[in-house]
Amino acid sequence: MKKTFNKGFLSVPEQLNLLKERGLLIDNDDRAKDYLKHIGYFRLSAYFYPLLQTPKNQHLYKAGATFNQVLDMYRFDRKLRLLLFNEIEKIEIAIRTEIVNRGCSFLNDIFWLTNPIYFRDRNRYIQSLSLIDAEHSKSKEDFILHFKQNYSNQYPPSWMLAEIIPLGVLGNLYINIADRRLQKQIAKSFGLQAPVLASWLMVLANIRNICCHHGRMWNRELPNIPSELRNPTYKWIDDTTTDRRRIYYKICMIKYLLHTITPNNKLKERLIELSQRYPTVDFRAMDFPIDWHSQKFWN
Repeated sequence: MKKTFNKGFLSVPEQLNLLKERGLLIDNDDRAKDYLKHIGYFRLSAYFYPLLQTPKNQHLYKAGATFNQVLDMYRFDRKLRLLLFNEIEKIEIAIRTEIVNRGCSFLNDIFWLTNPIYFRDRNRYIQSLSLIDAEHSKSKEDFILHFKQNYSNQYPPSWMLAEIIPLGVLGNLYINIADRRLQKQIAKSFGLQAPVLASWLMVLANIRNICCHHGRMWNRELPNIPSELRNPTYKWIDDTTTDRRRIYYKICMIKYLLHTITPNNKLKERLIELSQRYPTVDFRAMDFPIDWHSQKFWN
């Protein structure tokens, strides 16, 4: 049976006192108050939680748990989000370009993204098109405004339109392409099978949205479970020993896709730098193997 939420509001000084009463060590009250004021107790609570004793519902901190540890986890997570967002940006641009260019060439139609004959599920396509319409109507991009002012077409060509389409919408369009040969060609350019690329696109869109909205990435399970990669073109991890719900698997997906986009990427080195900068943050909480950086996939 559900109950009524009856917790009251606490001021910043009251929040600080509560943390102390529960056993969290705080070496500088003024500094801690600043963080509580500008970040917020609720946002930081996700990083307080791992430091609680078992059972967690007693809300008592482990011996030696400090506010500085909380800040380290928070800063690490922020750096991780920025890193993943930067790498996903490269992937998003590359996949967007491949889908558009391959489609224009294969179908011999530069307006194919807005032509329903190229898509399998009409209802799904109508949903995608409504989102495209919304982006198109509100866009203030110079190239969109220029096209509207100078051409009578309802929509600009696919390469222009793709620049304003969110990754999730692009993923839905890819999933819905009627011609399997076109789907396969696009997926093959990234070393994937078409169903896997379709799945991974939606997962990456979810991660990108979490990063954009400053959500926690460290030590969480993500709802979208990516399809298993079988017969990989490039080096890959052992799917049977890796939890596809955890962030490590998603980071490996990003690394795999970067192989064809920026083969000399520094993702591994940047992850190692993060682990060295924040040595108290547990990488295993993200499902990283202890020896991840020495495994074949990363070398």
